[in-house]
Amino acid sequence: MKILAIDSSGLTVSAAVLEDDLLTAEYTVNYKKTHSQTLMPMLDAIRDVTELDLSTIDAIAVAAGPGSFTGLRIGSATAKGLGLALQRPIIPVPTIDGLAYQMYGTDKLVCPILDARRNQVYTGLYEFVRKGTDSPAVYTLHALQAQCAAPIEEIVRSCNMHGREVMFLGDGVPVFAEILASLLQVPYCFAPAHRRMQSAAAVAVYAGVLYRQGNYESARDHKPQYLRLSQAERERLEKEGEL
Repeated sequence: MKILAIDSSGLTVSAAVLEDDLLTAEYTVNYKKTHSQTLMPMLDAIRDVTELDLSTIDAIAVAAGPGSFTGLRIGSATAKGLGLALQRPIIPVPTIDGLAYQMYGTDKLVCPILDARRNQVYTGLYEFVRKGTDSPAVYTLHALQAQCAAPIEEIVRSCNMHGREVMFLGDGVPVFAEILASLLQVPYCFAPAHRRMQSAAAVAVYAGVLYRQGNYESARDHKPQYLRLSQAERERLEKEGEL
């Protein structure tokens, strides 16, 4: 199965192509340009360098949210346009699940944190559970706390409650490092730089798992999963006294 994957849910923008168990290409940028400037040129570069015939793509995976509202709209619109043009399904990958999947096989708890502003994070808490005792080992991603928008203190309490070492990753790490240090009562560590931010390769691999479980949709039906109101919507409701 050949999957084209896109993740533009945060500061990093990433695109990748996965064919069965072979990662053919990944292009990731974390720089001071908007995703609208970088994503399409990245996809064009991948197509040109790998001589990719888009008609051979079986499905398009996209980090569907939560995350940056603008970034999610750009990624979903791109995936939707390609899906409609190619008549291929969309595999919507929860952003936080995709981030966690980068730590495949770890014995630590995995806690992605994306800065959601207002002292909140987009987050979740995960573990990898081994299936059977055969070798090589195969693991499944299990959510101890499904992805959500929450105050940083809330996810820290959840980490402390489970009493196991936690690995943190995501763009919220430098933002909340001091709070984590002051509140955590369990051992913890931060993912290294090459595994800390969003990766379309991880989205592609986890999308394959979701596809085999039947978790995909038509391009026409696809839409981002924001989890909370945008700032403009919040301000409007606050002005109208409904929030």
